[in-house]
Amino acid sequence: MKSESVQTSMAAQQFTQLLSATRRGARLGRLLAVEQLVARGWLRDGEAIHAAALVVAELASNAVRHGRLEGRGFRLTLVHLPGAGLRIEITDPRGERLPARRAGGLGIAVVDALAADWGVRPFPPSGKTVWAEIAPDLRSRPATV
Repeated sequence: MKSESVQTSMAAQQFTQLLSATRRGARLGRLLAVEQLVARGWLRDGEAIHAAALVVAELASNAVRHGRLEGRGFRLTLVHLPGAGLRIEITDPRGERLPARRAGGLGIAVVDALAADWGVRPFPPSGKTVWAEIAPDLRSRPATV
């Protein structure tokens, strides 16, 4: 019985949504992430929610642009970490195409600047998950304009 309550508690700490590998799917991912965070008590105009929205937008855009396979979407996962941090995960089917800093591209540089940490892990059989963590200390700060 106790293991069931732990699983329920863990499930409540995570949000996952499959999205189409289109620009519309990437935009929807960003909007869903913001609404999920607001529902969990994050300040809509806070610095952390803006950072999370930008990271989701960039990683989802990369999944659409570089990780797309015909007929396959991508998955957005938000994991609420102990200490009020957030782990953002975007999984796409193209495991051979890893994120990299490109000449003239700012995307991964944005993720690097906003996230406390980020990385990539394989998602067998052929995909990858790009993840980034937003630090809990950003949650209490209002956004600067």
